Amino acid sequence: MGDQSCPLQGPEQPEIKVVALHPEKRVSDYQVAMDLARGEAQKRFEDFMLVSWYDRDRDFESPPNTTECAEGCEKNGYIHYGLNHGAELKVDIEDGRFVFFFTPVEW
Repeated sequence: MGDQSCPLQGPEQPEIKVVALHPEKRVSDYQVAMDLARGEAQKRFEDFMLVSWYDRDRDFESPPNTTECAEGCEKNGYIHYGLNHGAELKVDIEDGRFVFFFTPVEW
């Protein structure tokens, strides 16, 4: 596991913490990946919200249809959505196989 900062474009935007996970045993599916990602968010935030995510196995991003292009292009709308909606943590599992963006929630 590695922590690093991911500078965003534009001087007014903060840096986002990036956690790269490479489990010894391959992650079996999205739900296992989600559990790992939530665990990382819990380590960093008292309360948090999942903003966006990507599952490369199923080629599915959330929110759906945030990538605005025809078939056959790389899905990256979930990245822009997460960064533009307050994400402060990116959890990348198995080199982009599963990617999750989280933001802290303050009550």
